[in-house]
Amino acid sequence: MKILVANLGSTSFKYRLFNLTDQPGVGGKRELARGGVERIGAESSRVYATLGDEKFDSIQNVPDHAAALEAALGQLSSERGPLQAIEEVAAIGFKAVHGGRVTGVVRVSSEVLEAMEEVSAIAPAHNPPYVRAMRLIQEKFPTIPLIAAFETGFHQTIPDRNALYAVPWEWVEKYGVRRWGFHGASHQFVAQRLESLVSARPLRAISCHLGGSSSVCWLHDGKSVGCSLGMSPQSGLPHNNRVGDFDAFSLVQVARATGRTFDELFVELGTKGGLAGLSGTSGDMRDLEAAVLAGNDRAHIAIDVFVSSIRHWIGAGMVELGGLDAIAFTGGIGENSFRIREQVCQGLDSLGIQMDVAANASNNSEISERNIADRRGLVSLWIVPTNEELIVARQAFDLLISEGRKGV
Repeated sequence: MKILVANLGSTSFKYRLFNLTDQPGVGGKRELARGGVERIGAESSRVYATLGDEKFDSIQNVPDHAAALEAALGQLSSERGPLQAIEEVAAIGFKAVHGGRVTGVVRVSSEVLEAMEEVSAIAPAHNPPYVRAMRLIQEKFPTIPLIAAFETGFHQTIPDRNALYAVPWEWVEKYGVRRWGFHGASHQFVAQRLESLVSARPLRAISCHLGGSSSVCWLHDGKSVGCSLGMSPQSGLPHNNRVGDFDAFSLVQVARATGRTFDELFVELGTKGGLAGLSGTSGDMRDLEAAVLAGNDRAHIAIDVFVSSIRHWIGAGMVELGGLDAIAFTGGIGENSFRIREQVCQGLDSLGIQMDVAANASNNSEISERNIADRRGLVSLWIVPTNEELIVARQAFDLLISEGRKGV
């Protein structure tokens, strides 16, 4: 069964095409192609694809996301492409961020889109472009099932003690105010890999997804029991340009002092906060680390705040889990910044967390997934390259199978 997984930006469309079967393990999955469209809505858009050793690249007029999908499918069904016809695509899966009252893995419907629109104010960078694109794609390709795999779905196992804020109970029941948790596909992939890599049972683990958007997830036998991300993707750890955890009453002070509205301040916290706001740089960790080496004190402070927040959530997770067997680092920063990994684990020997500094700093491209713990440590420390798209593809496949569709 061929599943296309779409990753949408306001002017971009990226995808991966998988061929899935009901066979377990590697034999049950195969990536056929990956590609995308850049500068959607501009006079000229780049349409590109990698199909094994073959590379396709063209400039086309792509006015919207439906046209982007059409252009991508055109490349995929070309003479050397993996599709004989567009009808071979069994479904399009979306790594949807927030559906509020709708979560898990569901077919995209008018009710699902309405639910996403209800929480667009707290997911402004994600929900509006997804809702708009899903509607366009539904109109253009009405026979292809669209499936939303919400990032919040993996965190439905979080107990109330770790999910609820101390707000009036009416806010919980009527308005859904709680820690929903995000990055579900990434944390689920890491959880599955750790269950294969670490023999301890029950398995007490912490997944650190560190990138432009970052989060820590507490895992007990592969299930989420806590996540640093809360009601919105702007919460938790400091992000690239989003604030992270923040005392809401600070807004009253700044609003009174500046005469600005809450809406204006929320936009600033969601676009000019985080590591970028603290450091005065782009917020990209590569720029931050270069700035620190050049003597930039604000960049140094920003990294310290970031690392401290990660360590705070790891410490809380160890208490919640009653100990720890493994920590995994994933995401652009988690997989590639040996300095951040080292700082996160520094000085924790007495907790059984000991890093092999040389193994951590080694840039071994041939072994991307590896244990970087010192042999004397009690906690294994893993670098696990994430594969969110594969999780979404498998979730879409499972939904179709549950509906009675044949898997092969």
